[in-house]
Amino acid sequence: MERYETVIIGGGQAGLSVGYHLQKRNRSFVILDASERIGDSWRQRWDSLKLYSPAFRDGLPGMRFPDERIAYPTKDEFADYLEAYARRFALPVRTGVRVDGVRRDGDRYVVSAGDRMFEATNVVLASGAHRDPRVPSLAAGLDPSIVQLHSSAYRNPSQLREGRVLVVGVGNSGADIALEVARTHPTTMSGSPTGHIPADIDGWIARNVVFHLIRFLGVHVFTRRNPIGRKAIANMSAKGDLLVRVKPKWLEAAGVVNVGRTIDIRDGKPVVESGEVLDDVTNVVWCVGFRQDLSWLDLPIFGEDGAPVHERGVVTSEPGLYFMGLPFQFAVASDVIPGVSRDARWIVKQLGRRSPASVPAATVAA
Repeated sequence: MERYETVIIGGGQAGLSVGYHLQKRNRSFVILDASERIGDSWRQRWDSLKLYSPAFRDGLPGMRFPDERIAYPTKDEFADYLEAYARRFALPVRTGVRVDGVRRDGDRYVVSAGDRMFEATNVVLASGAHRDPRVPSLAAGLDPSIVQLHSSAYRNPSQLREGRVLVVGVGNSGADIALEVARTHPTTMSGSPTGHIPADIDGWIARNVVFHLIRFLGVHVFTRRNPIGRKAIANMSAKGDLLVRVKPKWLEAAGVVNVGRTIDIRDGKPVVESGEVLDDVTNVVWCVGFRQDLSWLDLPIFGEDGAPVHERGVVTSEPGLYFMGLPFQFAVASDVIPGVSRDARWIVKQLGRRSPASVPAATVAA
């Protein structure tokens, strides 16, 4: 049994940011990450993905993004940055450690990862909400000849068969992927549009002016602290995110048509809400998001809706338990790069109030 004051579960931007602040306070902690390499959760996304925030806002606390002249870093550039960040601050990250249980034992927590056990006074859950791909149950009825991919498994158009591609989901991943595959395949989108940011974020004005306004609103205005923020969070939770990079007119110009929601499968083919059967579809890319599976938490922290109950990431019913990187944890920007630094400072501040004196360096029990 390895013992620490704090165990952080998840070595992405949220977990590393918490680790930075704990390191500054000389606290005893370890970061556990399921990936074999820091940043792999970014490397494993589709090849052409670029961040939606410009390089000068993609740094974590204490270290700027290394080349701020880059307009928008690629997912691999950001993954390499995370790896360099952990190395620069000598953060104790254990890779290849997949946590499968957290339970309370007296006044401490026991974190299990296979046959490895970690004991801690505090646990920070920073594994994010985007880990378990969600695919609707009707997907099982599609003809076996149709190639099906979730957006988390999509890399590039070479994975697809010849013929029409149906992209289900009209969020940012769906729009990005649809625009890419439309260059090589006839492409149809399915879903209810949620709106978009009118400005071209890749332009100089948007990057250096509009983005500052969007960030200010997402970090400082649309928060749970005020009525305007609470209303904005409720609307976005119900309707979904606005499209950031891709515009509807770009999709239209590329020949991508939105046919409404996919509601059924008939004779192995998708059926949309107009009643039309899409007979010529040979590929389906599911861009319908992820589900938050926290069933491995053996703790009574969930509300009637199944979501964890917390106040700005602090689980008051289980002292010493914290969340980082949840959607709308405190603000609209809580689960994206520009928002994690502020939330990390807050969580470590609350943790320090509860545990004013650090325990000795990690020990291993026989």
